[in-house]
Amino acid sequence: MERIENVNNLTDQQKGSLLAFIAVMFITPDSLFIRLSNVDTWGLVFYRGIIPFFTVFFVMLLIYKLNFFKILLSSGYHGLLYIGTFSLTNVTFVVSIQNTNVANTLVMIAMAPMLSAILGGIFLKELPEKKTWIAIFVTFLAAVYIFYDSLQLGNFFGDILGLITALGLAVGAVTIRSARTKNLVPAAVVGKLLVATFALLFIESFVLAEKDLIIVPLMCILCVAIPFVLVTIAPRFIPAAEVNLFFLLETIIGPIWVWLVIKEQPSIETLQGGAIIIATIAIHSFLKLKNS
Repeated sequence: MERIENVNNLTDQQKGSLLAFIAVMFITPDSLFIRLSNVDTWGLVFYRGIIPFFTVFFVMLLIYKLNFFKILLSSGYHGLLYIGTFSLTNVTFVVSIQNTNVANTLVMIAMAPMLSAILGGIFLKELPEKKTWIAIFVTFLAAVYIFYDSLQLGNFFGDILGLITALGLAVGAVTIRSARTKNLVPAAVVGKLLVATFALLFIESFVLAEKDLIIVPLMCILCVAIPFVLVTIAPRFIPAAEVNLFFLLETIIGPIWVWLVIKEQPSIETLQGGAIIIATIAIHSFLKLKNS
C-alpha cells in the first residue's frame, strides 16, 4: 500500500518521465534480438504484431473484462487516429529500412521530438520550454553525427517513409497528449493486430526454428509489448516532444547491447554522439524534474 501511495504522490512530470525511461530501457535490446534471430523481415513484422496483440489483449481482458471493448469504443476519433498512426509507423519503419540506408532512416526518426514539439505547439498550444528546444536540437545533431559517415543519397522512397515514420510517431504522441483523459492502450492493441494482418500479405514462412522459438517471443514481449503500453500512457503526463526525446537513448544503448553480446564494436562516433545524447537528456530531465 505504501508503494502505491508513493506512486500516487509523484508529479505528472515524474510519472511521465519514469514511464518513458522504463519504456526505452525495455526497447534497447531490440536491435540485439533482431540481429540474433534468423526470421525474415516480414516474419518479424508479423510476430512483432501478433504476439504483443495477444499478450496485451489477454492481460487487458483480465483487468477490464468486457469493459475493454467499451474503453476502445469510448476512445472515439482519438482512438481511430492512434490506431492509424501506430499501425502506419510499425510498417513504414520496416519498409524504409528495406528501401534506403539504415542510417538515413534513423536520422529521419531522430526528427520525431522536433516534429512532436511543432505539432504540440500548433494543435495543443503546448509550446516547449527553451531548454526542451535546446535538448531537441542538440540530440538531433548528435544523431546526425553518429550516422554521418553512413548517410547516403539512398532511395528517395525509403527516405520519405523514414520521415513519415517520424511524423507518425509525433502525431501518435500528440494524439495521446490531446486525449489524456482517455485510455488509448486498447487502440494500440488493435493497431498491433492490423500490423500483423498487413504482414500476412508479404510473409514467406511462419516457421520459428531452434533459438528463434525463444528469441522471437522474448523480443516481442520485452521489447515490443511492454514498451508500447508504457509509451501509450506516458504522453498523458508529459508533452509528446519530451516522450520522444527519451527514445533517442536507444541510439547509444542499443549498439552497446550488441557490443556486449556479439562483440560488434560501435564506432567512435556512436560512443561520442551517444554520450552527448545521454548527457543532454539527463540534464534536461534533471532540470524538468527539479522544477516539477
